[in-house]
Amino acid sequence: MIKFEYVRWRNFLSTGNAFTEIDICKSPTTLVVGSNGSGKSTFIDALCFALFGKPFRKIKIGQLVNSINLKDALVEVEFSIGASQYKVRRGLKPAIFEIYQNNILVNQDAATKDYQEFLEKQILKLNYKSFTQIVVLGSSSFIPFMQLPAPQRREIIEDLLDIQIFTRMNDILRGELLQVGQEYKDAESTLSVVRQKIDLQQDYLERLDEQRKKSTQEINARIVKAKDSISQWQEEITERMDGMRDLRGTIEDEGRTDKRYQKFTSIQDQMKRNATKVANDIAFYKDNDECNTCKQTIAEEFKDSVIQERRDKLVELDTAQVQLKSELEAVRKRMSEITEVHSKIQNLQDEINERNVRIQTANRSIDEWNAEIETASATLEDADEHTQKLADMRSEERKVSDLKNELNDQRYYSEISANLLKDTGIKTKIINQYLPVINHYVNHFLQALDFFVQFNLDGSFKETIKSRHRDDFSYASFSEGEKLRIDLSLLFTWRIIAKMKNSTNTNLLVLDEVFDSSLDANGTEEFLKILNTMDNGINAFVISHKGDTLFDKFTNVLRFDKPNNYSRLIT
Repeated sequence: MIKFEYVRWRNFLSTGNAFTEIDICKSPTTLVVGSNGSGKSTFIDALCFALFGKPFRKIKIGQLVNSINLKDALVEVEFSIGASQYKVRRGLKPAIFEIYQNNILVNQDAATKDYQEFLEKQILKLNYKSFTQIVVLGSSSFIPFMQLPAPQRREIIEDLLDIQIFTRMNDILRGELLQVGQEYKDAESTLSVVRQKIDLQQDYLERLDEQRKKSTQEINARIVKAKDSISQWQEEITERMDGMRDLRGTIEDEGRTDKRYQKFTSIQDQMKRNATKVANDIAFYKDNDECNTCKQTIAEEFKDSVIQERRDKLVELDTAQVQLKSELEAVRKRMSEITEVHSKIQNLQDEINERNVRIQTANRSIDEWNAEIETASATLEDADEHTQKLADMRSEERKVSDLKNELNDQRYYSEISANLLKDTGIKTKIINQYLPVINHYVNHFLQALDFFVQFNLDGSFKETIKSRHRDDFSYASFSEGEKLRIDLSLLFTWRIIAKMKNSTNTNLLVLDEVFDSSLDANGTEEFLKILNTMDNGINAFVISHKGDTLFDKFTNVLRFDKPNNYSRLIT
């Protein structure tokens, strides 16, 4: 229960710099009187401003500051909830908003909006609209329950029944549903992308493996062919080396033949020289009769003898040259044969060299092809890396798929919960349980106020009002006095329901000018009887400018006047 104890204000509306203070718990019933404009209703505005940051009446915030002093507007409200004592201070010029619990300032780190929300949801556990329906009734700016649209009627009843938690839960759940829905779409999108990546990776690995296999097969085929060629060339080299060895065996006399040739050519040259000398001697003795050296005459016999000797010698030389020529021809023939053999050997060597070049070229090619196979093996290692990537992608796919399924389940159960938390769900069931109680008490108080109609609120918070003769009425069809009786009945009912639920139970009740025009004497008497029969813990304030007829009805009277344009409480 919220037990309001004190409210005080200064420089607020027409109040001056000195605090005006009201002891709320002083009396069970208090009459607040004064002329129009004297400041009677400032009590309600100050209370609403302190608690909710706005006045009860339709007054702009800037107009709440005293128009003469223009600063230091301050309102303080003290109340207790259980064992905790609270004080709320709110001011303008300068702006002040402070909450004290057991004389300790509540942390103000949060923004003003959050600080206000803390006050309403964590401490008061009611908002402005519920406060004005349960605590305050009256004044031209006040909108009674029956004049509110259905959504606002629902909001007030939900507050009374303390089931707005379901609305907040539903709001949170709808936010979560939106988030889950977005996360589900994101998971779907991610899953689609991952699966596309998997398809591309799988296709790449297949192409890579096919390419690797094809390349390796082609290279191995070339290597086999090259090795076969090398084997053939090596056989041919062996054959030609054997042929060279055989040919070299046929020219083992090459050295001797060369020496004989040198010898024969030397002898031939010497023979030619000798033959020339002998021929010269013959010609000399034929042509000369004296010696060139001693100038003696050469005898004919001697000349003939020498000439004959020389001619015989020339014949010998000619015979020897013929024989030598025959020998030399045989040697030259053999040398020609040897040269021919050398040519054959060289041809074979050229063929061997050519095949060795082929073998070297083939071996280099084999080395290059083996390098390509190693590269293909490295490609295989790269394929292993891509295979691992594919495995990681599939693992991610499973995770995202599991997340998607989890989100889908979460969305499913959240939708079920959201349906339960809708206005047509749990809240409606709870409200439907209390509607008979609400209707019972409303009709009870209507009868207590001498208004004999059958009032009924349905699940859509629409009223059905029937007379004793079963005639149908609407709230709008009644007079202002009859409307007020309905409003009062609803106010008392809300307070009972609030007490039942212990949601917004409070000692304070404020009625602003309800007796001044809309409630007749009989209704006033019945109203006061109701007040007196309610719990002892109630502190009711009735604001009126016709207090002369009501003084004896109340245990306490507060008078306001406005001398020199400053409102004051007369004590």
